[in-house]
Amino acid sequence: MATNREPEFNPQLAAFARSAITRRTALGGLAAVAATGFLAACGTPGKAPTASAGASKTPLSAPDLSDTEKVVNWSNWPQYIDVNDKGKRPTLDAFIKESGIKVKYNEDYNDNDEFFAKVRPLLEAGKDTGRDVWCSTDWMVARLKRLGYIQPLDKANIPNAANLATSLTNVEFDPGRAFSLPWQSGFAGIAYNPKSTGGKAVTTIDQLLHDATLKGKVTLLTEMRDTVGLILMEQGKRLDNFTAEDFAAALQVLSDAKDAGQIKGFTGNDYTKPLASGDTAACVAWTGDVVQLRLDNPSLGFVLPEKGFTLWSDNFVIPAMAQHKKNAEKVINYYYDPKVMAEVAAYVNYIAPVQGVKEVLTKSDPSMANNDLIFPSDATLAKSQVFRGLTAEEETTFTRQFQALVTG
Repeated sequence: MATNREPEFNPQLAAFARSAITRRTALGGLAAVAATGFLAACGTPGKAPTASAGASKTPLSAPDLSDTEKVVNWSNWPQYIDVNDKGKRPTLDAFIKESGIKVKYNEDYNDNDEFFAKVRPLLEAGKDTGRDVWCSTDWMVARLKRLGYIQPLDKANIPNAANLATSLTNVEFDPGRAFSLPWQSGFAGIAYNPKSTGGKAVTTIDQLLHDATLKGKVTLLTEMRDTVGLILMEQGKRLDNFTAEDFAAALQVLSDAKDAGQIKGFTGNDYTKPLASGDTAACVAWTGDVVQLRLDNPSLGFVLPEKGFTLWSDNFVIPAMAQHKKNAEKVINYYYDPKVMAEVAAYVNYIAPVQGVKEVLTKSDPSMANNDLIFPSDATLAKSQVFRGLTAEEETTFTRQFQALVTG
């Protein structure tokens, strides 16, 4: 019988996760997609939470010191906000000047599991983590919510939340966005170097895993949800309702390809240089990396598989026992102003979840509006899927099985 009790933190799994370079640290800031539509790819309006989300514990709260202490502590991934040529963060500096609230911005969120390992002992003990807000990936939000480690957002302090793309208001892991609001998002698809593929395009996961001309020149991601998710979709499964049997079948396909010598290895962002040089012929890749690589090598190909591709989001959450909750909500509200989020999007070039960003950026840089990887069409977005929330037991089991295959 499945249980919603969170398993003890596994240091081996954490080490495995930390071994991958994160998608946000490569290439000095990356460039990916900036859009506002999302459609049902991210969530279905009115969709009820599935059993996989599990019951959530009631989070603890502390007296809010926001009115007397004009400070907020924000942890985020490295190179994930606008920075100018002087190393300053323009939007953050503008918020500080406008609000009088000092923002202590820390780029200490390098990996979901690594960060969880740092804050869990404090949250478990009902203590303040020293942070008022951070940005966690979808599946980590589900875990934090289940454990009662994040607090509901007070939307009265975030009126700009009304600018959230309508299709994002009812995601599977947080229906109604009671506990989270998206910061940025991105896609995973297939990248290839025509120099090493004989000039042919690589357009399907089946081709990636079985085309003999690519043997030994293929890399996949250490991110389980992207690699296995793409295989599941290739097999005709939906990421919002696949079973344990479906997951096992996808792993078998992966195992067979590895045993056949098709796969060169599993990587984080370190696939970029071998792809650019041609040492890697084709790989599972994040859109941002390829957009950046194409600036130097326009011949590189990138395909969003016809049968579907994964979409991930990183989300603002406020931890239990945060000391400056209202100040954190003011920060979130500020970044949900389309003009402010447009400044961030213009720098990091990820998918922006705020309505109106596209219009702002189109005026400042019209060429961006013509790139389907910058502003994906509705048809493109409709084919993207989000890996469903897992129970605590599934998360442990699936990760162990994937890790064994990747490192074995």
